[in-house]
Amino acid sequence: MSVNVIQLVRSALPDAVVRQLSNCLGLPPEATAKVMDVTAPALVAGLLHKCATLDGARALFATVLGQEVSADIAEQLPRIFSSTTGVTQLSSTGRQLLEHLFERRIDGLSDTVSMQTGVPAHATHAISGIAGGVMMGVLKRHVLDHQGNIGQLPTLLGQQLPHIAPFLNDGLTMVLGLGGAAAFAQTVGSQVRAVSSHFDQPVAAPAPVRGPAEPTLSTNASAAVQPAREVREVRHVGLKAKHWLGVTALSALIGALAAMLTWIALSYCPAATGFLSRNVVAAEPVAADASAAQADTQPVPQPAHDDSASTSGPVQTDAAPAAAKDSQLIVSVDKNGKPTITATVQNVAEKSQLLNALTKKFGAGNFNADITLDDSRKAADWLAHLDALLPLLATPGAEMKIDGTQVELSGAAADAKSGWLDRLKSLFGASYQVSAFNPAQAVANAAQSFRNAAKSLLAPGASCASADLVRTLNLQVVNFASRDARVPQSAFDDLNQSAQLLQSCAKSGHAPKLEVAGYSDNVGGESANLELSKERAEAVRAFLVKAGVPADALVAHGYGNVRPVASNATESGRFANRRIEFTDAQAQPQ
Repeated sequence: MSVNVIQLVRSALPDAVVRQLSNCLGLPPEATAKVMDVTAPALVAGLLHKCATLDGARALFATVLGQEVSADIAEQLPRIFSSTTGVTQLSSTGRQLLEHLFERRIDGLSDTVSMQTGVPAHATHAISGIAGGVMMGVLKRHVLDHQGNIGQLPTLLGQQLPHIAPFLNDGLTMVLGLGGAAAFAQTVGSQVRAVSSHFDQPVAAPAPVRGPAEPTLSTNASAAVQPAREVREVRHVGLKAKHWLGVTALSALIGALAAMLTWIALSYCPAATGFLSRNVVAAEPVAADASAAQADTQPVPQPAHDDSASTSGPVQTDAAPAAAKDSQLIVSVDKNGKPTITATVQNVAEKSQLLNALTKKFGAGNFNADITLDDSRKAADWLAHLDALLPLLATPGAEMKIDGTQVELSGAAADAKSGWLDRLKSLFGASYQVSAFNPAQAVANAAQSFRNAAKSLLAPGASCASADLVRTLNLQVVNFASRDARVPQSAFDDLNQSAQLLQSCAKSGHAPKLEVAGYSDNVGGESANLELSKERAEAVRAFLVKAGVPADALVAHGYGNVRPVASNATESGRFANRRIEFTDAQAQPQ
């Protein structure tokens, strides 16, 4: 069952599907792809950690084969991403699955991804759930196609370690409770091997049998319907499970035939299946106490869906409720102390509370405010601290972003002498994460991720596919000085390693032609930004050519301040927008 799970996820998300998702999220496709590339390895690490114990492996196997997971997710994505409703539902379902498995909220992961990529947190929250739903789906498809058993799942995930280790960092692993990235990579392999060994060579159970055997996908005619039964068996080993072992041969035959007929019917009538779940539930055995067994193993049907309580055929499930997005506040104060406020809140009452406080503090006309109402947002809990925040909103040069429970300071507000960092940590308490944006640290984090990924591509036999090269090259940050087009010294090492990657592929006869694209923030005039972005792209291209990359392998273009990946109102947003991006020049529209 050996396979690269990250590649399975990428295959389910071709460029056209990524563009669909990006349109729904209001992001450039490259920003969506970047978030997915950072999130997916972290999620695999979380699943790998889950398989490091026997109970964890059982729970993961049960979840993967559960009715909430769609084995046909890759085929469904174009339809799902055709509307924001579909995106929201898939994200919500994926997040619920991940939080059930990880036994923790995954907001911390998506917040960390937001900080490391510069993509707004509301988008990384959505993409993390989608990545989880897609990953569960492609795993299920692989397990079903290869008739895998529970012992093979830890082995399969253990094989992913070389693929994901280069993309992990302490920020990602710590927030998932995995410890440091290096320590995790060194220890988890032996742990999952021990779990796999247990399932491959289990200790003989004493008679009488007290529970069902570990689930294995059947190779007989009822194989297609076996997973749902296995899920129930894994979850409910105990006294009730004895009823399943006492089923007569006739009852089992009837159940298998009914299930097989149901599978055939569904194969020719896909419309009968649910939105995110197209998996058949095996017919219940006919036994004297079958109803008791069903009560112990089946979720209670909702009143509006009593028809789904049938003991055979597809179980229709309600679409997952839309996941509430975080409220948001972005503050930028000019040199004269006049604040510009951009906010998204849940309702008119919250908007009125914010406007009234601003008017009382600054007076009408002495502030700029763009406040959006969105009833899908969570309540703006930060409004409770608004009075204490108002002095910061009057501090010349101060910048602040609040996204849910994440507070980020920049500009004058991040100055240690101002004391705002400590004051806000005390004000908001432990339920909020308050930080000051540090561009040097952001560059260092990006450099570490890039070097780990580049190392794996320089290994013998590594891929020279354009998509893999572009994905790795875009992990680095070329942090140009303000209004300067000279390549900063902080980028020399990473660009030299980029040149090694491209030279290595050229020597192997697989040299791709890449575009070096330059983008700017919105500070300054559009024409000046366009020219500056061109000069920066050309400077990076010239650096790589001087380092040995064939000149005809690279083209340079500048795009100015178009396609921002974050708000330009804060330093971290401008940092993210002031970027160099590599793309496959041959894939560009003519």
